[in-house]
Amino acid sequence: MAQKKVGLMSMGNRIGWVEPSATLTLVKQCELAGVSRAAWYNHQTVRPACEEDLLVCRLIDEEYTKRPFYGSRRMVIFLKAFGLPVNRKRVQRLMAIMGLAGMAPGPNTSKKHPQNKVYPYLLRGLKVARPNQVWSTDITYCRLPRGFAYLVAVIDWYSRKVLAWRVSNSMDSSFCVDCLEDALHGHGKPEIFNSDQGSQFTSTAFTDVLKREGVAISMDGRGRALDNIFVERLWRSFKYEDLYLKGYSNMAELTLGLTEYFAFYNNERPHQSLGYQTPTAVYRTGQGGGASIPDHFKDRRGDSPVSLRSPGESPQENTGQRCSAAVEELDVA
Repeated sequence: MAQKKVGLMSMGNRIGWVEPSATLTLVKQCELAGVSRAAWYNHQTVRPACEEDLLVCRLIDEEYTKRPFYGSRRMVIFLKAFGLPVNRKRVQRLMAIMGLAGMAPGPNTSKKHPQNKVYPYLLRGLKVARPNQVWSTDITYCRLPRGFAYLVAVIDWYSRKVLAWRVSNSMDSSFCVDCLEDALHGHGKPEIFNSDQGSQFTSTAFTDVLKREGVAISMDGRGRALDNIFVERLWRSFKYEDLYLKGYSNMAELTLGLTEYFAFYNNERPHQSLGYQTPTAVYRTGQGGGASIPDHFKDRRGDSPVSLRSPGESPQENTGQRCSAAVEELDVA
């Protein structure tokens, strides 16, 4: 029965289960996932795409940045307005390659690994009142003229400061783990770390680092992009203020551009929601930041908001229905 269920999964999903850093050998993982090693290796390399695919990806990326609630059906309608008669299957394939999914529940690229634990969402009803109280992470797609890259970042919710980032040409968990280790090494550790349910973040390689540091692990509800609102805002700012304007031609240029942009973002760019201070200033002083995450389901459940626990205390298992972490202050970051 288990083999039959695996067979019903798409090839892309099954390839995503294979993790080079896992305890099992690559050969054994490929065997269990029902994919060949050649298919896995082929999936890891970003190959030059045809010109029309690159155009479609560019349009999807720009529209998704403006409207993250668009799924493949609406993207098909959007693309047809540009004279691109693409079908839904093609749009789904390209969105999967880009790591994009609409906010509505349903198939998406933030697929949890079937054997990895998914942790409860701990930010419901929480007031973020100090630096290093809550960190979060996410992955976004960066277009290049002859292909694309993936960017991961760790951000402090109180100050909006980007604590660490990494860029890669594949969606495996290793560059996410490296980014997390960079943040921990340079800034200590948070009380809560929030992510989506993507296989990169549910992997044991990633969660074991957080457990080692005694950090409470929180994960968004499926399809709830606003549960990680500050990282979503960061991606929007980066793309409109830098990526779309400069049009980097290769990974080396992109990496240099990211270095310059995040230095500007942290140290020079005033943020309206921070009283026009910079994230670095707010992170350093612990003044002028914060966020209040509403609990829209509190009255229906009758339970109390989530409170932070002391290190070592186990999280509540029953978190009830997850809510969107759309913060009460909706100023532009």
